[in-house]
Amino acid sequence: MVERSEFKGKPVLIIRRSEDDKYPFTFGLTKARLILENLEEIKRFVEENEKEAV
Repeated sequence: MVERSEFKGKPVLIIRRSEDDKYPFTFGLTKARLILENLEEIKRFVEENEKEAV
């Protein structure tokens, strides 16, 4: 579940696992760009560690 909002007049994305998620993942444009620039490394990190997290 993803929604757009504002924090101190700046746009942010809020990502929740569900409507009841008490601790959503919130980030703005600067972090969104950083995530996009490193998306392949993030994917690799998930693939390498996914087996251990189960």
